[in-house]
Amino acid sequence: MERINYQHLYYFWTVSKQGSISAACEILHLAQPTISAQLAVFEQSVGAKLIRKEGRKLVLTDTGRAVFHYADEIFTLGREMTHMLKGRTSERGLRLNIGISDALPKLIAYRLIAPLLKIAEPAQIQCLEDKTERLLTEIGLHNIDMMLSDVPATPASGARVFNHFLGESAVAIFAAPELAKRYQQDFPRCLNGAPFLLPTTNTALRRSLDQWFDTQQISPVIQAEVEDSALLKTFGAAGAGLFFSPHTVASEIQRQYGTQMLGPAAGVSERFYAITAQRRMKHPLVSAILENAQHGLFDLLNKPKV
Repeated sequence: MERINYQHLYYFWTVSKQGSISAACEILHLAQPTISAQLAVFEQSVGAKLIRKEGRKLVLTDTGRAVFHYADEIFTLGREMTHMLKGRTSERGLRLNIGISDALPKLIAYRLIAPLLKIAEPAQIQCLEDKTERLLTEIGLHNIDMMLSDVPATPASGARVFNHFLGESAVAIFAAPELAKRYQQDFPRCLNGAPFLLPTTNTALRRSLDQWFDTQQISPVIQAEVEDSALLKTFGAAGAGLFFSPHTVASEIQRQYGTQMLGPAAGVSERFYAITAQRRMKHPLVSAILENAQHGLFDLLNKPKV
């Protein structure tokens, strides 16, 4: 495809946004056969199927979703250019779509994103929480600009993406006040047989914690395994068990959840990464997140040895 027919792209974009050709007809003031024919021509020029029928519904293919994302950006920028030419300021400002791995501590995610809320230029930030594998797919389809994760992407993921190390934090143990009173003497030996809330076995932190338990000769009583980090802390705040979290946000955890820090899990740390489809950061908001992390956001900032 040497040159895009933007009229055809606009028809495709309108149909995708409206969810049906008949709804798009009312906006475009065109007959249904006309739009159907133009969509067929556009798919032929692209060389891929963009929309398929599922019953009475129109569903975008993977390629269609990627094309729609680009079209959305193109026509949004077109509206902004029109506003600028008319002397109107942009209502949208910069936009950033961020994927957040469900295993990533939400207080860490907030610390990374918070500086964007204070910048002078208006910014529109959209956060999507999901499993790492699905977010990597979204990056490949350009549906998100970056993702924040506790593990780097590997070649096995199948996505052509780049890892940007943000930093790492030591890990500490927290508990609700009543539960914390039982485990303050002879730490960490007193934790043998203690009730614990642990991340699920498919997380990097859980693998490190299992090794730490073995090294310390501690046999935990696992009350629950919780994948979502915020839900795990909610259980912990209710006194269901002891839990682990990054030391760098200890004060926020104690204040927000009403818990107490018992002590560090010596030798255990969590690492944090930004994952993008580009090696060089062109998006100013992504660059701001990376720069913020590199200026002392975490208590340990030595890059991991490869």
